[in-house]
Amino acid sequence: MAVPATYAPGLETSGMVRFRWPLVAVALVFLITAFGDRLPAWAITPPEAWTNGLPLPYFSVGEDGLPGLSIVQSSIADWFNAIVTSLRKHEIFGLFTVRDVTRAIGNGIVAPLNFSESLLISGFRGTGVSAIPWVVSAGLAAVLGWYLKGWKLALLSGSCITYFAVFGKWKLAMTTLSLVLVTAPIAFAIGLAIGILANKRPSFEKAIWPALNLFQALPHFGFLIPIVVFVGLGHKAGAVATILFAFPPMAKLALVGLRGVSNEVLEAGRMAGCTPRQMLWKVRIPAAMPTLMVGVNQVIMQCLAMVVIAAFVGAKGLGIDLLMRLQSLQLGRAMESGIAIVLMAITLDRLSQALAEKEPAHRPEGPFWVVRPYLAAAIAVALCGYLLAFFFPAAGALPRELTVTVAPILDGWIKGAVAALYDPLTFFRENFPPYVLLPTRDFFQALPWTVVLAVMTFAGWRLGGLRMAAVIAFYIGFIVLSGWWRPAMTTSYLVFVAVVMCLLIGFPLAVWASRRDSTTRFVAFLCDTLQTFPSFIYLIPVIMLFQVGNISQVMAIVVYAAIPIVRYTYIGLRAVPREIIEAAITSGCTRRQTLWKVRMPLAFPEIMLGLNQTIMFGLFMVMIAGFIGGNYDLAREIFKAKANNDAGLGVLLALCVAFLGLALDRLIHAWADQRKAQLGIA
Repeated sequence: MAVPATYAPGLETSGMVRFRWPLVAVALVFLITAFGDRLPAWAITPPEAWTNGLPLPYFSVGEDGLPGLSIVQSSIADWFNAIVTSLRKHEIFGLFTVRDVTRAIGNGIVAPLNFSESLLISGFRGTGVSAIPWVVSAGLAAVLGWYLKGWKLALLSGSCITYFAVFGKWKLAMTTLSLVLVTAPIAFAIGLAIGILANKRPSFEKAIWPALNLFQALPHFGFLIPIVVFVGLGHKAGAVATILFAFPPMAKLALVGLRGVSNEVLEAGRMAGCTPRQMLWKVRIPAAMPTLMVGVNQVIMQCLAMVVIAAFVGAKGLGIDLLMRLQSLQLGRAMESGIAIVLMAITLDRLSQALAEKEPAHRPEGPFWVVRPYLAAAIAVALCGYLLAFFFPAAGALPRELTVTVAPILDGWIKGAVAALYDPLTFFRENFPPYVLLPTRDFFQALPWTVVLAVMTFAGWRLGGLRMAAVIAFYIGFIVLSGWWRPAMTTSYLVFVAVVMCLLIGFPLAVWASRRDSTTRFVAFLCDTLQTFPSFIYLIPVIMLFQVGNISQVMAIVVYAAIPIVRYTYIGLRAVPREIIEAAITSGCTRRQTLWKVRMPLAFPEIMLGLNQTIMFGLFMVMIAGFIGGNYDLAREIFKAKANNDAGLGVLLALCVAFLGLALDRLIHAWADQRKAQLGIA
């Protein structure tokens, strides 16, 4: 973080005048809401005539056999359903429909999925070739970890595979792993291709970047309903949904990496006589490899985050098992499946990170096992493992009677924990809803749409001019005309309460973590580990402690979304230059004054970005937490749209969530950038 040499403690307080307008805007919201009963009804809740009276062109064939055009009054959901119907039934050049193409793509994924499952689980029928024994898989995973980062990663990788076999999760885990092994390379290839094309053609970048932002802002379930319509149900549908969910971050990182290649490297390539193709594959991509490897890590984690959600459309594996256990409240069994997913996530995350950090090493001279020790070790492990599986079949596939389960023990621990925390949990359950949740919900549901639209548009104009104001007005106006204003406000209230709790918990933790190197390392490790957990895993502890209901919904959001505010806050505080802090101490500032007058103002942009990520995480999690909540919010309506196979309504609701998140994202980013400019921070 670069800080101007003229900066001095206390200088930032004069800039706080510039931040009075957000406080004025918030005060206006409360004031107008308090006197909202004096506003006309149409200014409080969007009239049904607006939301269901939009003109929709309707093509029909009359009695004379000629096509005709008529205008019918409809809703935005009807517009989307009309588009979906057209894509399903309208034949392109009289040959095929869009659904024919998408189903062909889905069927094309079946072959690699079947191959990977045969390799890992069932073997190749009719050929006599069996699946890889679990002892060989565990040994090879350990060798891979050893090659990438030493014995610690080897122990983690081998233990992960062993857990799947010993605890009876082998088939489920390998099905999930095969899904990741197939979808992650496809998502990586799509993202890389988009990044390369966007880097070559600025016009394509301008067109694709908003689409990538929208894809990343869409909730998980927003991908599922159209997938059911255009691909169908089953494992292939889960694979397609996973690919669509995972490729946008890869595309963004590929573009950033290719754009970040220094001019010196490019000039050296040109001077060497490289052709445009050689410049891409021999210069740009190798130079951008560190960023691309971060993209690989992100793709893998996105795929794992989606495998549980994809169970809603028929994806097999650990996700469907966890979902069924949660539905029947078998929390011990659910924790076993959850631990398996977490172990897989952590292992793949650490392996991909180690691969990104791996540097070329000089090969010594000598025999094969000296020149290539890891390959020799892998061959030895495979030979020994296959021999062991030949003489002892349990080493190939562990029979059910030899597997173990700790579900009864986990159930006992859960009951013991709930009993030990009975009094504080009861107090919380009895007082949190009437004194926090219900008043906040009533306030948000009473917010006039005109006030929200005006305040958000004003904030956009104040931070980014007329263009941003128009974009924010479009986002909020879309939600108003969608007909789902009250559910959107209910969703907003859940996220608001959760974000406030994240700030109350995460900010003090981040301040404590920023004080010493040891506490920073501990909290960083904790954040890294928790962030690898797929989102559905967080439902297990909240159901265990708070059962099913609104409180569990909020607490699931808190547990999942608190990580970014902690991470960005301690990073921002730690990034304040030491000389600035020493200047503050020399001028007589106490520790508290140094924190609030010096470190906090300089870290403010980073903290705001952390708040932005917390809000986005909250919007993602509120959709998943709708699985255990009972609110009349957008998550509940998305679940209903999926149950009714209503693709148009599902897309509309997903866009409402995405536009709400994108509006807040743009405002907070603009606010952080404005603050950086005021402080002169590069």
